[in-house]
Amino acid sequence: MQDRKPQQIARELALLSLSQLPLNPKKLTEEHLPKLVLATVRTLRAEVQDTLDNAAAELQRSNDRLLTSQTRAADLNTARTMLQEAIAYTQTAINQLGAAVEFPELIQLANQDKEVGRYAIKLVKVVSEERTVIDEQITAALVDWQVTRLAQIDRDILRIAVAEMMFFNLPDSVAINEAVELAKRYSGDEGHRFINGVLRRVSEQKKALSV
Repeated sequence: MQDRKPQQIARELALLSLSQLPLNPKKLTEEHLPKLVLATVRTLRAEVQDTLDNAAAELQRSNDRLLTSQTRAADLNTARTMLQEAIAYTQTAINQLGAAVEFPELIQLANQDKEVGRYAIKLVKVVSEERTVIDEQITAALVDWQVTRLAQIDRDILRIAVAEMMFFNLPDSVAINEAVELAKRYSGDEGHRFINGVLRRVSEQKKALSV
């Protein structure tokens, strides 16, 4: 694992724990860091399994289409598209598994550095308590899309980045770069490009309002 700053580790813990947190976020303290870690592990396991299941389903569909296509061009093109989607799902799963391999070291670093726990818990609290405001900012930056229709991992990456822009005084460029790096680890190529575009629009809207 490359050297990671405490905030980067905390951001990853917060991201992966948001969807599985068993506690009321308002009651979270640093003593609950093990629960954050457990929620993180569960989310990562679920994300990898879901992605692999999607890849397997697309492979099966493309195989079935090839077997029944009778070499029709339209069917072959459809099968090719399905195969490409299966490859994309598999690549995302590989990225997620790569992150999983690093997880024991990440957990050790989280347990050793109190700043990690403090920042992760603060992030979870702010994202949870200010979700309405944060989602309004994201929705305004989406083009013909809704926050609720986004994949969970993409939605939470966006929420964390916008929270850091709005409530942590983190420079927009830094928040965007950190979100893109998270997306590369957990969302895949299209995911990180999409997140980069949305967050740049959020930043532009913030600047327009401050003028």
